Amino acid sequence: MENPIYISLSRMVALQRQMDVVANNVANATSTGFKRERVMFSEYLEHPTMNERLSMVQDRATTRDMSPGPMSATSNPLDVAIRGSGYFVVDTLNGPHYTRAGRFQLDPKGQIVDNNGLPVLGTDMKPIILPTGAGDIHIQGDGSVFTNLNPRTPVGKINVVTFDKEQQMTEVGSGLFLTDETPKPASKDTRVAQGVIEESNVQPVVEMTNMMNVLRQYQGIQKIVDSEHKSQESMIQKLGRQA
Repeated sequence: MENPIYISLSRMVALQRQMDVVANNVANATSTGFKRERVMFSEYLEHPTMNERLSMVQDRATTRDMSPGPMSATSNPLDVAIRGSGYFVVDTLNGPHYTRAGRFQLDPKGQIVDNNGLPVLGTDMKPIILPTGAGDIHIQGDGSVFTNLNPRTPVGKINVVTFDKEQQMTEVGSGLFLTDETPKPASKDTRVAQGVIEESNVQPVVEMTNMMNVLRQYQGIQKIVDSEHKSQESMIQKLGRQA
């Protein structure tokens, strides 16, 4: 008797999870380097009795759309974007983390840091520090950083790495990712573009449409649950009068 409710509730839980993901996409529509996410669902079979089988809904995983976001030119020489696959490496108290967000700046020590204030690491896995009085910053396609003080010798080289299992990277917030996988140097096809940022690949109109669709589905299933509950209540009342 309660099976329709169990099946409906499994779908409602999955829709709630989907709504959380869509809402997170909308919230990050303007976040530099953000990749939209979506939920993968699958059928889950439950066997309450030997001859009975219930088909329920289960969310298996959250996947990221790794397609590049639009590139926007800026007037900031420390705004950089990755053309191709790869991640910048930043240093945290918990070790290296990875990001596509290239809104960099200089801290009081002359270090290149991300918008969270975390040092951007070079290929030597050390922070890139510009000498005092350095200006006219130039970043080449391979990530090499030059200044007017020594235009022939780079002060460092921005580290860009890739992973074989990008989908398994864990998002930890503020555009940062973490993984146990050992990073590999980015391919020669991957380039660093100066004075450019990669926008989020979220399409707000599409996500708002998804949000409305999820809401309508949730409301429809809620009506089914309410109808089933009323049917059971009516049946119990009739049985009670016959007793």
